[in-house]
Amino acid sequence: MGHAWRWALAGLIVVVALAVAVWPRGDDTETPTSPQTRVTAVPGELRAAAGLADCPSAAGTGNGPLAGITLTCLADGRKVDLAAVLAGKPALLNLWAYWCAPCAQELPYLQQYAHRVGDAITVLTVHSDPDETKALARLTDLNVPLPGVLDADARVRTAVGAPAVLPVSVLVRADGSVAEVVVRSFTGVDDIAGTVAGELGVAA
Repeated sequence: MGHAWRWALAGLIVVVALAVAVWPRGDDTETPTSPQTRVTAVPGELRAAAGLADCPSAAGTGNGPLAGITLTCLADGRKVDLAAVLAGKPALLNLWAYWCAPCAQELPYLQQYAHRVGDAITVLTVHSDPDETKALARLTDLNVPLPGVLDADARVRTAVGAPAVLPVSVLVRADGSVAEVVVRSFTGVDDIAGTVAGELGVAA
């Protein structure tokens, strides 16, 4: 009887171990995780499929709260000095993430606005999550080829003092100072144009 009991106990331990191994951990599509657990190599074909515009080239040393921040350009994976590529021209930085539903509604408006305003202002998306692969896939699905950077640990949000919500748009003056942090979704192209004109004096 004791021998049979021991075999039954051993069988129970195996069953419990297997159950723990296959137990679902939950879906992480709505919550970002730390950069240390999610940074992976991005296939070149994924970048090509996204067809993103290249990040601006450095136009100066850059000043203001964004000085010293180096991020990854989504178009080609190169490192860019954020303040340097924004220097000398007003900019709209849109902080977003692949899992953010309001961001998905807003990004096409930003694409249309960028087409309308032309070279008068730099419009740059800032993916505020470590998962670069999902960022590229999302932009491909939305058909938004705006230039963008990967901000895996939300350094831009921290630098400008924005709350931990998305989307957030940061309006930056040509001298690198921040004119306004817009903590809401834009409702359309005219909303973007009016806000930018009021804060940065750039008409579109």
